[in-house]
Amino acid sequence: MEGYGWISFLIIGLIAGFIAEKVMSRNHGLLMNLAVGVIGAYLGAFLFRLVGLGATGFIGAIIVATIGAVVLLAVVGWFRTRRP
Repeated sequence: MEGYGWISFLIIGLIAGFIAEKVMSRNHGLLMNLAVGVIGAYLGAFLFRLVGLGATGFIGAIIVATIGAVVLLAVVGWFRTRRP
């Protein structure tokens, strides 16, 4: 996610959080979508680097962030269902 200003990064995070919310059939607010998207952007970038992949451009950044956000929501959902 290097090379983007903080406003672009927030916009990417917001879009990614919204898409992940719809993909995972969740219902969050705007701020939660932003948080999920921003954390997902870092997680997605880490996962992509881990497997040797990369993405370029605005659309590539949204794809990476969305994948990271979906993974984040899946992991959080998994931990919530495992509670006694």
